Amino acid sequence: MSKEKHHRHEHHLRRCCGGLASCLLALVLIVAFIALVVYLALRPSKPAFYLQDLQLRHPISLGDPSLTAEAQVTLASRNPNDRVGILYRRLDVFVTYRDEPITVPVSLLPAPLYQGHRDVAVWSPVLSAEDVPVAGYVADAMKQDVAAGYVALEVRVDGRVKWKVGSWVSGSYHLFVSCPAVLSAGYPGAGGNGTVADLKFVQPTGCSVEV
Repeated sequence: MSKEKHHRHEHHLRRCCGGLASCLLALVLIVAFIALVVYLALRPSKPAFYLQDLQLRHPISLGDPSLTAEAQVTLASRNPNDRVGILYRRLDVFVTYRDEPITVPVSLLPAPLYQGHRDVAVWSPVLSAEDVPVAGYVADAMKQDVAAGYVALEVRVDGRVKWKVGSWVSGSYHLFVSCPAVLSAGYPGAGGNGTVADLKFVQPTGCSVEV
């Protein structure tokens, strides 16, 4: 092959490679643009959680070094999206006092749950404080609050969620929910006999949600 033919061949090869690279770059840019448009159009909003009620059962004795109460929680979740469904893979709920868990985590889902557009789901699990290792100072502080007639707790949910649009399902995301819960006897000293039966949930409250 002469030098002239060799140069023409190299030039043609470079033009083909350059054209192929340009086509691939254009395709990548088009796909990225479409993905951006879809994301901006369907960008999902986080689910909204609401704590509707919290009831403590069984007395907390001021002379007992352990916490033996049960808590029944009524928790609602709403999907605020018009075009995006929410697939809950796992939801575990528990109650904390001063950032310390005081109940055993309980699963809200016997199986993965799909929540359609604008749908609402409500759960009312019973949570047990038995067999939960609680530091002595935490148990003492809670019992003192009970005796004073005012306890600030927190209901937390830890889980995994996915977004669903038609047949498309996203990857799994971590979900963390925190709901403040205030229990009050209504007047100072009303819980003086040291039982949780004196305390009532103050009012429904919204929860902070992180995804």
